Amino acid sequence: MNWRIDRLLYRKDKSLAERMLLFPLYLLSFPYGWGVRTRTFLYSTGLLRQRRLPCPVISVGNITVGGTGKTPLVMALAKGLMERGIPVAVLSRGYRGKRTSGSLVSNGKDIFLSPEESGDEPFLMAQVLKGVPILMGKDRFKNGQMALQQFQVRGFLLDDGFQHLPLHRDLNIVLIDSQIGFGDGHLLPRGILREPLSHLRRAHLFVLTKVKDPEGSSPLEAGLREIQPSTGIFHSHYEPTGLIGPGGEKEGLHPMRGKRVLALSGIAHPDHFSALIKQCGMEVMRERIFPDHHLYTSRDINSIRKEAREVDWVVTTEKDMVKLMRFPLGSIPLRALRIESKIREEERFYQRVMEIF
Repeated sequence: MNWRIDRLLYRKDKSLAERMLLFPLYLLSFPYGWGVRTRTFLYSTGLLRQRRLPCPVISVGNITVGGTGKTPLVMALAKGLMERGIPVAVLSRGYRGKRTSGSLVSNGKDIFLSPEESGDEPFLMAQVLKGVPILMGKDRFKNGQMALQQFQVRGFLLDDGFQHLPLHRDLNIVLIDSQIGFGDGHLLPRGILREPLSHLRRAHLFVLTKVKDPEGSSPLEAGLREIQPSTGIFHSHYEPTGLIGPGGEKEGLHPMRGKRVLALSGIAHPDHFSALIKQCGMEVMRERIFPDHHLYTSRDINSIRKEAREVDWVVTTEKDMVKLMRFPLGSIPLRALRIESKIREEERFYQRVMEIF
């Protein structure tokens, strides 16, 4: 989808002209909604079989399209569980991955697939999560069985798993962008909802992401409590922790304060990424925005190289960095901003998570 139309869909308020422009998509949302409701009904009644792995499965997902921070939370959750003595593996769909040689992205030590084969997010997790096997593919039950045979794991994390109904999960964690919510409440392709809001009743925990001020109950939280009163609500934010160079070298943030940078990203919400860069004390002179999950080309690299002459540094996301590294970057002064997902109520959150083990 064109990224400009994509950004329009995320906005809650739209003019009459914009609503008229989107009217054909509104009509298409009816058959889409019928299909989603039918599929969910078939699984809930057992007419379609849901398979179960012999150990706890935690799904981290959302009900909207775009970046709510699933992958950063999966990485934080994997580290948190490992620290608490629970070895886990990650089962990812591998969005846009072009696998040609198996489903094992990483055994926790070595990486076996390229970013193009695995998809950018599984590859990033394989780079960051040492000691955590990463597997990708549509059949997550099969991959889970393989992981149980090859690795000593006691649980699984499903990255973007809320809609993956064929596999039973013991805990459904649903992420919601606190700044966007559910857009204007329409289903795809007219809006950003992947499922009707009533399907949030499947959730066991809600995590509101990008929260600036968690004090008090927001209208979004009140709406969630109406849908699912018994589900716990937690608050998270992104915390920049450093910079990563093209060779994987780690650098601190302080030397970059005051530097003039080009913010380069191919993610769902580039405005928030630019805000994080500014939060670190850098001056965003220019922004180069590509569609979410963009596959960079040599032509892109040449144009970025030209724009880089006007700034001190080019700062991108780690997800974009893994795709940029397949090109000869030459004179481009590139760094990736490393961020971590931090949950404000961390102790209470892990108490809920550990109940299933």
